[in-house]
Amino acid sequence: MTIDNIDPLAAVRAPGDPSCDVYLTGTVFLDIIFTGLDSAPVRGTESWARGMGSSPGGVANMATALARLGLRTSLAAAFGDDKYGEYCWETLEQGEGIDLSRSRMVPGWHSPVTVSMAYDGERTMVSHGHEAPLPEEAPDGRCPPPARSCVASLRAGERQEWIGEAARAGSLIFADTGWDETGAWDLAALPDLEHCEAFLPNAAEAMRYTRADSPRAAAHALTAVVPLAVVTMGADGAYAVDGRTGETAEVPAILVEPLDTTGAGDVFMAGFVTGTLAGWPLADRLALAGLTAALSVQEFGGSLSAPDWVEVASWWRRVRELTPEDEPLGGGLERYAFLSGLLPGAGRGMCPRRRAVPTLGFRG
Repeated sequence: MTIDNIDPLAAVRAPGDPSCDVYLTGTVFLDIIFTGLDSAPVRGTESWARGMGSSPGGVANMATALARLGLRTSLAAAFGDDKYGEYCWETLEQGEGIDLSRSRMVPGWHSPVTVSMAYDGERTMVSHGHEAPLPEEAPDGRCPPPARSCVASLRAGERQEWIGEAARAGSLIFADTGWDETGAWDLAALPDLEHCEAFLPNAAEAMRYTRADSPRAAAHALTAVVPLAVVTMGADGAYAVDGRTGETAEVPAILVEPLDTTGAGDVFMAGFVTGTLAGWPLADRLALAGLTAALSVQEFGGSLSAPDWVEVASWWRRVRELTPEDEPLGGGLERYAFLSGLLPGAGRGMCPRRRAVPTLGFRG
């Protein structure tokens, strides 16, 4: 095994296991990201950005983050048969090794697009797209496929049948949810939560859903409806509670200068799923999730900013080199000492991953 082909699940794989580690479905967007803006766009004026990138977005953010951490990832999505859709399909299938056998190219349907503008550590987005027409039948008649796990975005007031099907087939369901535009913040309005292994809302969402006065209290309250609750707290890190064992864990955030925060939550989820499927302690799962999210926000774009094991290894090598030899690792760095047993090399001399680019391609 080398640093560029780490299989984090090697120790738990067995004959007869599903060939798919993670299944997910959703909408793929073409993301166009502007960075280096001094402020939010002002009505009636023209703003110039110092940086720009294009990459697959939407559910592709999560799929790419999972695949780059070595999980065998299957994505079911519709792709437009335009140049945008062709670029996204090629990038995900050929560039990232994501299984698209359950995806489809839709004739005459244009790809959804999101323009994201990053400034002051925040972002503003404008999106355009139309619902893809439903297929006459699911590809090969099996959707979802047998999988160790699935990642889902729960929808208030709506049951997604595939989530229950996957859970009954033995898949672990990891879920987040979007902002409740109705303002009800009722956990009972998330019917698929009953099928979930883990629920990962942010602090604002968790406190509203539970009426708790702190993110930590909210995490404990959520274990009444889901086995494992993880609440992300931005610059304060993340807190998790396993309701079955009573185990808790809290890991502080790694502070970095963000270039583009698009997809950071997806990368966090991917790190947590990876550690969970590998059977790691709860605190190690949180640590990997926070680290990968921190590395991702230093690059353009949601999907192609996701780090792989080479980048994780490079970060670990750098922080150790900056620590004096006659001093033990500081308390904060000791939290990541588990990486030493996982990473077989130092991460030097490897080819960098594909990143978001200003344009979709040049003529040869």
